[in-house]
Amino acid sequence: MATYIGLLKYTDQGIKDTKGAPARIAAARKAALKMGCKIVSYHLTFGPYDAVVVAEAKDDESMAALTLATAMQGNVGTLTMRAFNEAELKSIIAKLP
Repeated sequence: MATYIGLLKYTDQGIKDTKGAPARIAAARKAALKMGCKIVSYHLTFGPYDAVVVAEAKDDESMAALTLATAMQGNVGTLTMRAFNEAELKSIIAKLP
C-alpha cells in the first residue's frame, strides 16, 4: 500500500461543528476502508494547517476518490501528498544515473 500525507484546513462549516470532529473522523475511517484506503493516524496541529492525516491506499485513484469524497462534505480543504518510505527511497535512488 502506498502512503499519503494529507494537510487539512477546516472550513467555516468544519469550525462551527468542531465538537462533531471525532464522529467525522470515525466515519472517514469507515469510508476509507470501503474505498481501499486506511487512515493510519489523524493529528490536530498548530500552524498553517489544522490537521495532518497519514493514510494508506492501494493506488492513487483510491486516494483521490477518498480525498474528493472528504472534501465534498464541506468540513475541510485538503492538500494530499504521496509519501515514500525509506525502502522506496532506496529503490528510487537505485534508478538514478
